[in-house]
Amino acid sequence: MNGSKPTVLVTGGAGYIGSHAVLALLDAGWPVVVIDNLTTGFEWAVPKGVVFARGDIADQDLVARLIAEHGIRAIIHFAGSIIVPESVENPLKYYENNTVKSRALIESAVKGGVKHFIFSSTAATYGIPESVPIRESARTQPINPYGWSKLMTERMLADVAFAHPINFCALRYFNVAGADPKGRSGQSTAGATHLIKVAVEAAIGKRSHVAVYGTDYDTPDGTGVRDYIHVSDLAAAHVDALEKLIEDPESSHIMNCGYGRGFSVLEVLDAVDRVTNLTIERKLEPRRAGDPGSLVADNGKIVETLPWRPRLDDLETIVRDALAWERKLAERRG
Repeated sequence: MNGSKPTVLVTGGAGYIGSHAVLALLDAGWPVVVIDNLTTGFEWAVPKGVVFARGDIADQDLVARLIAEHGIRAIIHFAGSIIVPESVENPLKYYENNTVKSRALIESAVKGGVKHFIFSSTAATYGIPESVPIRESARTQPINPYGWSKLMTERMLADVAFAHPINFCALRYFNVAGADPKGRSGQSTAGATHLIKVAVEAAIGKRSHVAVYGTDYDTPDGTGVRDYIHVSDLAAAHVDALEKLIEDPESSHIMNCGYGRGFSVLEVLDAVDRVTNLTIERKLEPRRAGDPGSLVADNGKIVETLPWRPRLDDLETIVRDALAWERKLAERRG
């Protein structure tokens, strides 16, 4: 890219994926402003020198002021709620946090003259896939409110991009895991439900066991299969997507973020055992509501559209980085 880079507003930039995206943007020379209400994020996760506003993305006065004061021309939107079973139990929370508040943020973007919008979407938009690996052209029929809340936001962005001078990229994440290889950030939320996070917590003694939800799926070993993507690779995809939106302001994109390779729950736990030289206790539990058996990305589109290439696509590397961060957290809280 040529010339000076516009300032980027990162919502949820004190959270897990958002904080890694902030690091990736800073490493690539982008000026960054972070807004986060710190419900699940941590102010210490925002690097020193980055403008930080504690507040809600639905506070349109605050967002308008940030856009105007900092000359923001792009938004990368991570803020939201992400736990599938909770969305089944408390759907209104998810439609409020992920859909209603996103609508307010998009309106603020349009009013403020923001030209580019990147949205943190999810493979949950596909529901139970008819075939695996999943292409972006696959039918979107979510099986839980979390997936619907994200799909509604994708739809809003498409309609808004048609009506206003703004383009967008919705990145549909598969299972995000790991931590910054330099140890600058990681998954820090208490009570996280991500398998690799839970497993490394068990490995350092924070949990007594790992629950395996569902052993009767139509998969090789009966446990759920997921495409695990290293969080730093995912963060890099956002930077590449931003550059693409700026280079080609007439185009918008929906792209999968994954490696195209799936691992079962038991395979992941075996990898954690190998990395730690321990045996983590597994407790077999019934399936959770809203969980499909297998979710694996076809990542052909993102590889064709962006210069992005996986660099950390090794399960044991992901586990090692997650484990190193977990140990660092334990020292921090020590």
